[in-house]
Amino acid sequence: MKVKEIAEKLNISPATVSLVLNNKPGVSEKTRQRVLRAVAEAGYDTNMLSKPALRDHKSIRFIIYKKHGNVVGDTPFFSALIEGIDYEARRRGYSAVISYINDDQNKDEVLQTIKDHPLNGIIILATEMNYDDLQPFVGINVPIVLLDSYFMDAHMDSIVINNIQGAYKATKYLIDKGHTDIGYLHSSVWINNFDERMDGFLKALSDNNIKLNKKNIFSLESTLDGAYRDMADVLQAGAELPTALFADNDIIAFGAIKALREHGVRIPEDISIVGFDDMPFCTVIDPPLTTVRVYKQDIGRLAVRRLIEKIRYNADIFVNIEVGTELVERNSVLDRNKIGKDNKNGLQD
Repeated sequence: MKVKEIAEKLNISPATVSLVLNNKPGVSEKTRQRVLRAVAEAGYDTNMLSKPALRDHKSIRFIIYKKHGNVVGDTPFFSALIEGIDYEARRRGYSAVISYINDDQNKDEVLQTIKDHPLNGIIILATEMNYDDLQPFVGINVPIVLLDSYFMDAHMDSIVINNIQGAYKATKYLIDKGHTDIGYLHSSVWINNFDERMDGFLKALSDNNIKLNKKNIFSLESTLDGAYRDMADVLQAGAELPTALFADNDIIAFGAIKALREHGVRIPEDISIVGFDDMPFCTVIDPPLTTVRVYKQDIGRLAVRRLIEKIRYNADIFVNIEVGTELVERNSVLDRNKIGKDNKNGLQD
């Protein structure tokens, strides 16, 4: 792929592409990532475009692994991870080289490139991966850190979200607001994170002596359009809804909210919703979404710090670092305790 072809594909000037490929300043980070993504997705090794990094031998490779692409995509969540990695790498004198692996497209070709040029260390975005997907990386003789997923049998460091804690907080918040009939908007697409969030949800119910009604678990696709479509089907089928819902992530919550509103369901008056991730759109939808904040850039920076520690000190031990979450209260949850008090005081019609 020539510079001119990249420029035409992205509708930018060839000069801008050249600045990116030669690791020069004067280009926004968003444009830089677009160019590097286009080159990587075409099957080229972006490391070969960074000669200063090769000379200095201070480069790390960030592998974005897409098994199906239903979770990992061009969203603010993953953009923030990339920003955190790039910022921390540059701050510590390393270049971050991005490679994309699409499981059903360029997997073998890119894996071979990575084996031929592993650089000083590797960070793997393992969100959509399962244990078998890790096997091609086992024989690569450089430090590796997994990001956003953890596997019991893998002898690799990992930096992950404390999903159980986050889901527990969200569910407990709903309980504290007087909800006992609580449902779950669960992704129909599997990843480790969603399984762990289910564990946190169930633990919060159990610890508070609330029995789960299995009819209140709604399986929705993990894309915005898919979640909207699946939730619309649920409503069309006349499903009885609980008073509150916890969603595996904000995107699923957004899709469900759109379908609910179109079917005349008011939020939070008729049903309360809590999401997970704290995406930027949470503050602009109506009503603003109560959610679990994930410190996305910090997780990316931690992955770089741990990888560089392994590079410098050849650490033999393996660690799993869980990053805590924070509940962000907005306007998508109704406090049913206040309704009870108001009724007792005769303040409602």
